[in-house]
Amino acid sequence: MDMIKSRGYVALLIFGAIVGVPVAVVAYFFLQLVTAGQQYFLTTLPGELGFHRTPAWWPLPMLALCGLLVGLTLRYLPGTGGHHPVEGFKTGGSVTARDLPGIIFASLATLVLGAVLGPEAPLILIGAGVAVLLVHLVKRDAPAQAVLVIGAAGSFAALSTLLISPLAGAFLLLEAAGIGGGMGSVGLAPGLLAAGGGARIFVGLNKLTGFGTFSLAVPHIPPATNPTIAEFAWAIAIGLAAAVVGTAIRRLAFQLRPVIEHRKVLLTPVAGLAIGGLAIIFAQVTGKGADQVLFSGENALAPLIQQATTWSVGALVLLIVCKGLAYGVSLSSFRGGPTFPGMFIGAAGGIALSHLPGLPMIDGAGLGIGAMTVVMLGGLPLTSVLLTLLFLQSDAVNLISVVIVAVVVAWVASTRLSPWLGQPSPVPSTAQNPAAPMSTS
Repeated sequence: MDMIKSRGYVALLIFGAIVGVPVAVVAYFFLQLVTAGQQYFLTTLPGELGFHRTPAWWPLPMLALCGLLVGLTLRYLPGTGGHHPVEGFKTGGSVTARDLPGIIFASLATLVLGAVLGPEAPLILIGAGVAVLLVHLVKRDAPAQAVLVIGAAGSFAALSTLLISPLAGAFLLLEAAGIGGGMGSVGLAPGLLAAGGGARIFVGLNKLTGFGTFSLAVPHIPPATNPTIAEFAWAIAIGLAAAVVGTAIRRLAFQLRPVIEHRKVLLTPVAGLAIGGLAIIFAQVTGKGADQVLFSGENALAPLIQQATTWSVGALVLLIVCKGLAYGVSLSSFRGGPTFPGMFIGAAGGIALSHLPGLPMIDGAGLGIGAMTVVMLGGLPLTSVLLTLLFLQSDAVNLISVVIVAVVVAWVASTRLSPWLGQPSPVPSTAQNPAAPMSTS
C-alpha cells in the first residue's frame, strides 16, 4: 500500500514505538496506585484510626465516600468521567484534554474505594489521552489521521500493561472497534510497537521499584482433562445460565442509571451505601471477607479458584447474589471497566455447579468465566475466549473447545434476551473514543 511506503507512515511507526514508553509508565503507576489505595483504605486506615481489626461496618463509609467523590467529579468536572460501563466495552467517541482529570478522578475513586468495576476502560482512555497530548506537544497541527492512529497506539500500550500481552490488548481493541482488513493492519502496527516498547518499560519499572508485576494467569490450578460429552452439555447449560444472570445484572443497571444521573451528587453515595451493605451482609453470613464482594475481582479470582474446596455451595451462591447486585449498582453509577467482575461471578458460578456430577471444578470455572465475560462486554466472543485462556493458561489447550461452546451459546442467548434490558436511547458522551482527535484546550 502507498500509505505504508510513505515517510509519514514511517514517522508514525517511530512515534508509536516512542509513545509506548510514557504511556506504560503512567499505566504502571496508575495500577500500582489502585492496588496500594485498596490496601490502605480497606486494612491500613482502620488500624491507624485505632481499630484492632477492620470493623464490620467499614464498607459503608468507604463506599459512601466513593459515591460522593464520583458524584462530585461527574457533576463539576468536564466530560462524563469516561465510558459508561453499563454499555459494555466501548472504544468509539472522542477524548479532550479537559476530560482527562474527570476520567482519572472518577476511576481512581471507583477502583480504590470498592465499587465493583475494573481498570481496563480508564486505562484505555488515559493511555490514549497521554499519547495524543504528546502528539500535540510535538506537532500542534498534526493531521487528524495521525492523531487517530497514535491515540489508538496509546490505548494499546496502556491496556497491554494490564493484560501483560501486546497481542491480547490489540485483539481486544480491534474486535471492540470492529476494525478489519488491510486498514486494520495499517492502524495496528504503531499500536503494537507502542505496546511492545511499553512492555519492556513495564518490566523494567517492576525491577526498579520492586512493587511487583501484574499477571492474570492463575498459578497452581488442577489440570484439565480432555473434555467429555457431559462437559459439552455443561457448556451449553452454563452459557444459557450466564445469559440470564448477566442480562439481569445489566437490566438492573439500565433501570437505575437514569434515576441516579438526575441527582448524581445525592444518589451516587446512596448507591455506594447499597454496595457496602451488600458486602457487609455477605461477610456476616459467610465469615468471608467483604472484599470478595467489593472491587473488580481480578486479584481475588486466583485465590477463589485455588481455594475452591474451602467454599460451600451456599457461600458461593450468596457471593454471586451479593456481588451481582453490587455489580449492577456499580454499572449504573460509577466509572470503570465491566470485564473483571463478570469474570469473577462466572468463575464462582462454575465452581458452585462443579459440585454436581460431570463437571470438574476447573472446567466449571473456565466455562463460567468465558460465558459471563461475553454477556457483560455486550458481545466480543473472540475476546471472551482469549481472556479466559489468559487466566487459565496452564489448562488452555484442554479447555478451549468447551469454553468456545459456552461463549457462543451465552453470546447468542444474551443477544436474544437484549430487548429485556430496557436499554434507553444512547446518552451523548464526550469521552468515548480514545483514538479520536483530541483538543488541548
